[in-house]
Amino acid sequence: MAGAALSFPPFRARPPWWGRDLQTLRNHILRVGPGLAEHPAERLAFPLSDGDVLLGSLHRPAAASDRALVMLIHGMTGSEDSSYIRASARHLLGLGYPVLRLNLRGAGASRTLCRSRYHAGRSEDLREVLRQTERRLAGHGVFLVGYSLGANLLLKYLGEAGGTATTRAAVSISAPIDLGAARHAIMRRRNHIYHRHLLAALKAETEGLELAPEQRRILPEVETIFDFDDQILAPLMGFAGAEDYYRRAMALPFLPEIRVPTLMIHALDDPWIPGHSYRAFDWAGNPWLLPLLAERGGHVGFHGRGSAVPWHDRCMALFFERCAE
Repeated sequence: MAGAALSFPPFRARPPWWGRDLQTLRNHILRVGPGLAEHPAERLAFPLSDGDVLLGSLHRPAAASDRALVMLIHGMTGSEDSSYIRASARHLLGLGYPVLRLNLRGAGASRTLCRSRYHAGRSEDLREVLRQTERRLAGHGVFLVGYSLGANLLLKYLGEAGGTATTRAAVSISAPIDLGAARHAIMRRRNHIYHRHLLAALKAETEGLELAPEQRRILPEVETIFDFDDQILAPLMGFAGAEDYYRRAMALPFLPEIRVPTLMIHALDDPWIPGHSYRAFDWAGNPWLLPLLAERGGHVGFHGRGSAVPWHDRCMALFFERCAE
């Protein structure tokens, strides 16, 4: 797998999206994602064992094909309608892949059907969805793609499953594999605008959930993502606090156990996720992992020269072609 990286095109930013912040912000500036009208969606429900239900949108390519189903897993405060999800779906459908855009627990269309919410380590939800998907939809297998928090969740699942994972291959994009390091990065002064925006979105996602009276009282007063994780999310999800959540939910300790071909795409200038988390990992220790680390690209950005299709989507497609062979 290591030699395969040689055939990926280099990433070069396209104007006007210069620098890591504009690369990151483009997905928010241009909120309307690519159109999918030519591939009508079928609404699917995935009941979970505790009574919550996840919803997804299944799209089929214009012509029948024997390609694997690609499941797309969004990031924090995202949904099936996030622009990066829609961009990947459009590109993959054009290449003949059926695509499932999944809403995590409490996100997007799943929100009204869930009493609880997703978090970075809630890999058991993905396990349940995969079990149902393989029975219903995946005659030619499944490829998994995760973005940001969804990528961390994906990697944790793959490490837990080890050799029993049934997915054929996976792609991780901008995963916060060390959640503690990512928390420190997002709370840096230079990231104040990002931090404020994400915190507001997290609060809005949480308001409709079944919170304890004390949590509901303090939610409007929470001023940092660490405090949100420590005082709201951790108690809600059974963690002792934020540090316990970061330690138990982060993907990093699970990477050595992955036994599925997995492409890990990350920009070393990501303003939210420190590059040293990737540089310090012993990639040679697990030949199932293929790191594709670009010097530039921001967070789930990779808007590059030569194509309107994001660079990570083009690399993803090349990787899946290679795995199918």
